[in-house]
Amino acid sequence: EARRERDRRMTGAAANGGAEGAELAEHKKVRDEVAEYYGKVLATSKDLKTNACCTDAAMTPALKRALARVHDEVMAKYYGCGLLAPEVLEGCTVLDLGCGAGRDCYALAQFVGERGRVVGVDMTEEQLEVARRHEQHHAKVFGYAKPNTEFLHGYIERLDALGLEDGSVDVIVSNCVVNLSPDKLAVLRQAFRLLKNGGEMYFSDVYASRRVPKELVDDPVLFGECLSGALYYNDFIRLANAAGFVDARVVKSSPITIQNAQIEEKVGAIKFYSVTYRLFKIDGLETLCEDYGQAVRYKGTIPGCPVAFELDNHHSIETGKMFPVCGNTYLMLHDTRFAPHFDFFGDFSVHYGIFDGCGDSNPFDSGDATVAGAAAGGCC
Repeated sequence: EARRERDRRMTGAAANGGAEGAELAEHKKVRDEVAEYYGKVLATSKDLKTNACCTDAAMTPALKRALARVHDEVMAKYYGCGLLAPEVLEGCTVLDLGCGAGRDCYALAQFVGERGRVVGVDMTEEQLEVARRHEQHHAKVFGYAKPNTEFLHGYIERLDALGLEDGSVDVIVSNCVVNLSPDKLAVLRQAFRLLKNGGEMYFSDVYASRRVPKELVDDPVLFGECLSGALYYNDFIRLANAAGFVDARVVKSSPITIQNAQIEEKVGAIKFYSVTYRLFKIDGLETLCEDYGQAVRYKGTIPGCPVAFELDNHHSIETGKMFPVCGNTYLMLHDTRFAPHFDFFGDFSVHYGIFDGCGDSNPFDSGDATVAGAAAGGCC
C-alpha cells in the first residue's frame, strides 16, 4: 500500500489541466512504453534489436573480477552501454539511476565495501524483482554481514519522492538510461540536489550528432533501443549547465554502429555515440578553463592506477610528474575524493587568462597567435 501511494505521488495528477496536464500525460506515456519494452518485450539482452546498448569498452581486471561474482540471472538482464567503474569508491554512497536488474549495483557494491552503500532506482518492477531476489546471495558471496544494497521503485525525474536526502550521495552513476527519460533536465537537477559538495555524476549514455526528429522520437522501438531519445550533444551541455553542472568532462566515447539495416534506414544520416561523462558538483567551477598558474602532482596511489590517473580523455596525469592544470581541473581534484592522492601547487590569487589549448582563445589576437596557442596544447 505504501508503495502504491508513493507511485501515485510520483506519477502526479494530470487533473491540473492545460499544458502541464498534457505534459504529464506525455511523460507517463513515454514511461509506460519504456517499462513495457524493458519489462515485457525484452526477456534478455539477446532480444535487443541494435547494438546501441551493447557497446562495452575493455574492462579492467578489477571489474572483471567483480562481475564474475554477480549472479547469472542479473547479468542476463543487463541492457546498458559502457561499463561504469569510477575510481576511489571505498566507503562511498553510490546512487544508480535506472539500475535495472542490478548488475552495476552489485559490481559497485564490492568497490564501496561493507561500510559503503549502493542504492538502485528503477521504474520497472520486473527488473527490480530480479535485483531484490539476489540481495542476500550477493551479501554472502561478498562476505558482508548484511546487504549494502537497496533497490527503490521510482522515476529518475522524481527522486524527491523517494525520501533521499539532499547532499547525501558521493557518486551517481547511470548506464544508458537518461536518454530514456522524458524530462532530462529534471533528472540532472535531481542528481545535482542529491550530490554532496565535491560529488560527481559519472554516467554512460547515448548522444546524437544532431537533434532527433519527433517522428523518430515517437517510435517506441527506436526509443526503447536508446536511440531516438538521445540528446544532441550540445543540447546536453546546455541542460547540464542549467542544472548546475559546469564543465562536463568526457571520459571516453565510441561510435554506435547499430547493425540493423531497417533501423539504420530509419535514422538516416544521424550518428550516435556512446559517451561516458563526468559532472562535478563543485562551487567555483567556471564555464571556460582559466589559467591561474596551478599544477598538481599525482602520487600514484589510486587503486588500479599506479602509472597514471585519467580524469578524462584530455587529462592523463602521470605519477610523480608536475602537471599544469586550469582552475577547473585543480578543483576537480582538490575538492573531491581524489584530493588525498595528489599534491597541489598554486592558488587562485593571480589570473593569467584563458588556459592554452582549452578550445577558446583571446578573440582580439591575430589568427597566427590563435593557431599557435591551440597548437601548444594544455590542460583541456
